[in-house]
Amino acid sequence: MAVKTLSVIIPTYNEADNIEKLLGEIEQALENVPYEVVFVDDSTDSTPALLERVAEIDKRVRFEHRENKSGLATAVLRGFELAKGDYIAVMDADLQHPPITLRYMYCAMRRGAEICIPSRFIPGGSDGGLDFYRKFVSGTARYIGKFFLRCLWRVSDPTSGLFMLRRDILEDADLRPVGWKILIEVLAMCRYSKVTEVPYTFCDRNAGESKLSKKVTLEYIRQVFGLIPRAKHSRANVVKWSPARLELELRELNSRLKV
Repeated sequence: MAVKTLSVIIPTYNEADNIEKLLGEIEQALENVPYEVVFVDDSTDSTPALLERVAEIDKRVRFEHRENKSGLATAVLRGFELAKGDYIAVMDADLQHPPITLRYMYCAMRRGAEICIPSRFIPGGSDGGLDFYRKFVSGTARYIGKFFLRCLWRVSDPTSGLFMLRRDILEDADLRPVGWKILIEVLAMCRYSKVTEVPYTFCDRNAGESKLSKKVTLEYIRQVFGLIPRAKHSRANVVKWSPARLELELRELNSRLKV
């Protein structure tokens, strides 16, 4: 099986304190995997200058700084346009999404997944990086989405900001996300037949402040109701990997890549 290339899209807003640690962990996680990291940056701090320096040193890193623009959803859509890989991953910059999960997702994609979603809610997963309030808000958002959108019913963690997909499923997809929850837009509007969930542990934020706000919550509700008349009712097969299955697949991948 040919080794597929991977683009990792990371939207950033004032995450200068996390960038270097994040890139170091991505490099370790994707050893012997051909990859690029694409930052789409809306920052008002020193993040753009830092990204420029890093991109000059490491040619696997690219970035685009957007003036007078904001919003995770539009940043991810721009990342989709910039990405060159066979597979495209989306993750946050704050290290609450542990970079090793990129390797987990890459394993699942090699086994035929068209979308891979790391889940906090299957055996082996944990949402321990959230406090009680954020767990409540996250859970409420998840169940609102599942109640109104049939395509989310069988997915245990559909509001995650961490996922990987095959780039061809984006073709002709009418993506119009608002706010932060790009994954539910992908699940509702792309054409695919197989989703794989792998367990992962959501971590504590490394540095900086959470972007959760009342505005974000209201945008999510508007997004869900906007999707109701547009969503394609996918009958995708959802496969949930156990920790044992994941460990087996990682060993096989490492062997093939000669790690």
